[in-house]
Amino acid sequence: MKHTINTSRVDRTSLAQPLKQFSDLGISQSILEALTKLNLKTPTPIQEKTIPVAISGQDLIGVAQTGTGKTFAFGIPMLQRLGLNKGQGLVIAPTRELALQVEESLKKLGQSLGLRTASLIGGESLDRQLFCLRKKPHIVVATPGRLLDHLKRRTFKLDQITILVLDEADMMLDLGFAPQIKEILNQTPAERQTMLFSATMPAAIVKIATEYMKLPVSIEVAPPGTTAAQVDQEIFIINGEERLSHLEKILARYAGSVLVFVRTKHGVKALTLKLQAGGHRATEIHSNLSLNRRRAALNDFKSGKKRILVATDVAARGLDINNIELVVNYNMPDNSEDYVHRIGRTGRADKAGKAITFATANQAREIKEIERLINKNIKRTEFVSLSKKSEPNVARPKTKRTFNRRRRTFK
Repeated sequence: MKHTINTSRVDRTSLAQPLKQFSDLGISQSILEALTKLNLKTPTPIQEKTIPVAISGQDLIGVAQTGTGKTFAFGIPMLQRLGLNKGQGLVIAPTRELALQVEESLKKLGQSLGLRTASLIGGESLDRQLFCLRKKPHIVVATPGRLLDHLKRRTFKLDQITILVLDEADMMLDLGFAPQIKEILNQTPAERQTMLFSATMPAAIVKIATEYMKLPVSIEVAPPGTTAAQVDQEIFIINGEERLSHLEKILARYAGSVLVFVRTKHGVKALTLKLQAGGHRATEIHSNLSLNRRRAALNDFKSGKKRILVATDVAARGLDINNIELVVNYNMPDNSEDYVHRIGRTGRADKAGKAITFATANQAREIKEIERLINKNIKRTEFVSLSKKSEPNVARPKTKRTFNRRRRTFK
């Protein structure tokens, strides 16, 4: 029997009440049983606050760190509303890996409910995707480029979309997908529910919300720039040419899995080869690799076959990689927000983690920008002294240090 849900308003007071169980959130019995099979009873903060709003049918903007359970925050309401009201769901994600991860999570949740999904991503066979689309999936998970390819080929239409999710929306905008996102939004029915999930709230996202969403409820479970309390952060001030020797010493000190971030995909390749030559079980991930090789690298790292994953920022957001003991920023991130996303790969699920960042003597300003964002001082170990000329209150000519987001070397 269908339930009548009042979507005219949201009880704001209910958002402030601590809800301890999924059964308190208005979730249907069949989905609760699916969650029980997955040994999930207690929602994360973003799930606790967004699920009741999303089930009511309202548009919403959810702001939370990566790794906080955002997939089920929109996946549970999507399954419930599609079961009641039919139609089709669409999830747009910025990278192939994240799209596949979202689809995998939704499959786990909806397996016992007969859920059919399709993933539309670059690097995969169009024939396989067409086969999945012919089965009339309930939910389609796609990257913007491949989705537009299908729309132009008329192999997929958006006329049945009743629920649209933009996942890691700020990353999609960072990667230059704004025109594609607008083109997709313009092709979806006006009468739809739109959910937007992001780690930060830049002006471009506010603009999308204003143009394409109906009075969205904004839910923020942690201020942008919040880092996990259980991550021990440290900055090594070093000579740039000594990065590899310092990394070798760190790898000897820690026994667990290590994620190493490098600025460019060519740098990732070079460092991986050096680590492998030194006897380390290392693998790499970046946008120059085929989808199958990227999948294999992630699987090897997750399974423990490879201890070290060397990556560009393609691995900084959204990817579900648990039990990482150490994150090393081999190069300083190009902007302070990326620092938060990178170190968020460790210290997950209330486990302790360690994050070490390599900085050179002339990067005092970049360090200060990160500390301002996260609102805390980071412990520094100085193998060389920071240059006083780099302090923020001293004027210096602008250099190519300023990062142009549209010129990212990864994806």
